[in-house]
Amino acid sequence: MKVSLSWLKDYVPIEMEADDIADALTMAGLEVEMIADRYDYLKSVVVGCITEINPHPNADKLKVCQVDIGDRIIPVICGASNITVNMLAPLALPDTCFPDGKVLEINTIRGITSEGMLCSEAELRLGLDTSGIMRLSSQLHIGNNLAKELKLSDIVLEIDLTPNRPDCLSMIGIAREIAAIQKTCVRYPDAEVFDARNRIENFTSVTIEDLDLCPRYAARLLEDITIAPSPFWLQDRLLSVGLRPINNIVDITNFVLMETGQPLHAFDFDRLAENRIVVRRAKEGEVFTTLDLKERILNSDMLLICDGEKPVAIAGIMGGYNSEIEKSTTRVLIESAYFNPTGIRKTSKRLCLNTEASHRFERGVDPGGIIMALNRAAYLMIESGGGRLIDGIIDEYPQKICKKTIPLSVVNTNRVLGTRLTQNEIEKLLKSIDFEIEINTTDQLTVSPPSFRVDISRPVDLMEELARLSGYDNIPTTFPLIPANAGKTIRERDLRDKIKNLMIGFGFNEIISYSFINKQSLDFLQLAPNDTRRNAVNILNPLTEDQAIMRTSLLPGLLETMRHNIAQQIRNLRLFEVGKVFISSNPDNLPEETQMIAGLWTGSRVNASWLSKEINCDFYDIKGVVEGLFTALNIDDVAFTQLPSNICNYTKAGYTAQILLGNRMLGLVGEIHPQVLENYNLKQAAFVFEFNVDQCVNLVSEIKQTKAIPKFPATSRDITIIIPKTIESIEILDSVKNLKEELVENIYLFDVFEGHPIPKEKKSVSFRITYRSFQKTLEDDDINTLHKIITDKLLKEFAATLPV
Repeated sequence: MKVSLSWLKDYVPIEMEADDIADALTMAGLEVEMIADRYDYLKSVVVGCITEINPHPNADKLKVCQVDIGDRIIPVICGASNITVNMLAPLALPDTCFPDGKVLEINTIRGITSEGMLCSEAELRLGLDTSGIMRLSSQLHIGNNLAKELKLSDIVLEIDLTPNRPDCLSMIGIAREIAAIQKTCVRYPDAEVFDARNRIENFTSVTIEDLDLCPRYAARLLEDITIAPSPFWLQDRLLSVGLRPINNIVDITNFVLMETGQPLHAFDFDRLAENRIVVRRAKEGEVFTTLDLKERILNSDMLLICDGEKPVAIAGIMGGYNSEIEKSTTRVLIESAYFNPTGIRKTSKRLCLNTEASHRFERGVDPGGIIMALNRAAYLMIESGGGRLIDGIIDEYPQKICKKTIPLSVVNTNRVLGTRLTQNEIEKLLKSIDFEIEINTTDQLTVSPPSFRVDISRPVDLMEELARLSGYDNIPTTFPLIPANAGKTIRERDLRDKIKNLMIGFGFNEIISYSFINKQSLDFLQLAPNDTRRNAVNILNPLTEDQAIMRTSLLPGLLETMRHNIAQQIRNLRLFEVGKVFISSNPDNLPEETQMIAGLWTGSRVNASWLSKEINCDFYDIKGVVEGLFTALNIDDVAFTQLPSNICNYTKAGYTAQILLGNRMLGLVGEIHPQVLENYNLKQAAFVFEFNVDQCVNLVSEIKQTKAIPKFPATSRDITIIIPKTIESIEILDSVKNLKEELVENIYLFDVFEGHPIPKEKKSVSFRITYRSFQKTLEDDDINTLHKIITDKLLKEFAATLPV
């Protein structure tokens, strides 16, 4: 929201410096983001004196002027007919940036150099005259800055308003805030229109077919209007806040919008079929062409303003091309209405059409300010466009919006805010912003907020107003009582933090994605129809289609992040996220929230350097990370076994392992399925893991265990056996561990071989067993006997053979 201080002075005296106003507004909850002087573009425009005028030797209509700018005389080429010797005029020097964005440079025109530009009023936006060079008073000082000499300064504040303060989306709204800060009064603009009798009913009518979406609709009619450019004061006001002037009628609707916060619309009355207005819902699939000449496809939740035959505007958002004000327009119907904020917001989002009007309607305009804004516009239109006002006003308002009354306790207010405000102070503060106060008891008040404060509905809202009006800086600082004994930490949070630190230690980067995802993500992951992760929570009013449901998996966020990074030519990625997923078991109940972790590795195992070549990561890299994570968390007995092909939805069958703890499945690790990669427009392999963090909370032991360092050396023996391909190595490892032999310290797989001379349906696997005794140094006889027992057991249990 841009606010011109010169415009604000029409409604409230400005007694403070611009910086002080900005600080005060910010502390009152209206954050001022920027302060600028809108005449900054005049900083390189000076007062020049034309000392000599000569014809251009190579151009009949141009003249070569010598212009004194104080410290020197420069040549300037000019084509205006009103220049004279000794005339003072604005001179733009090189590098001047004009309001239209053009930058002046030193030019050579027909062989003669021009080192500046003599300017008209219109070129500097100091008036509307385009007929010649602007003539300055002879009392001005040659060479001085033009803005300084003419005392041109208009500070513009850019305010970042929160959505709950639509009342401040206007000059009068900001003026009210400044008046409350300065303890002064607001001067409201003249909006009185005398009506002798209600003749408008003979010309037009308004019918509201949907009172839910349009509780109030008012209109006025003017005739014998002349469409012309707006007067300079009106154009200047609009330009000061970044709006483009169009014509006197349209400009007044925009002026009143910025002045009062009430959006208006002007229709060419003679282009309205049957000269009447009908407010109705759109038909499903109805097509309408808006002022920007774009066809909009509507649905039945959207509201239209229609004439007797056709739509002429999308209510509260944009008018139609078929009823806009033209040069030939002589009769104007002015619309001022109150539309349901939710309906406008949904329509605006659905059509991707955001306007100054919709920005205000969707936040809530003042239902009590409809007529005032309408009369103000009619008054100004008659003033600038001539014509006559048809007596009377149409105001369809069948179900009036009731005035709110809110009880407020002085004791509760001070308890919540930590203040010591008296009842009298509370009354004065609230009255300063037009609230009505009724005192019931020494503690209780009844407060009626003005109709423009649509955000005030509860006692806590009033308390917030009191906090900002009395000054946040004036609230005493208090500190919470902290017990001397430290409380216990939350295990879930500690585990989450520990996992994050470990993953960062493994070289992974944490991402934080939205809890909302695209509904298509479930299809992209190829989830089965009966998969519980398809039971997503739908968002009733999503910001975009990409955030239509709450996530049931962390993988879409990782894959989207991978796609974004690869698009930026970052191909080596190690990412992880710890967060909640949401599974809906019943639409009437809250979803089940589960803390999960998911990780993704794609690209190289290590970056290429002089020391090593670039090698792509694989399944065993990501599996090693998961193993290292469980080891660091002291979660023992975690096993990895092949995930059945029929439940490998988004990972490749045969390249996916389930993470087991006993008979309980914690998660999985594997390579992303090629079809899923294609769904996300990814062209390089990626490996992922995910598991349930909540299930691990009770598995992490807080007790640290130690054991003595062995005194005696270890020795190792290898076993190579040939087994069927269907047998997983983990089964052999578990078989040896289940023997619980005291001398067996460790066993691990170190080689797998398939191919000639091994039969096609078999594979060769090699294990290394480490033996150690805590009582003595082992002899060969001790080891060989035990090693043969283990070998024989494996040969028998797995129908294995020894290599020849």
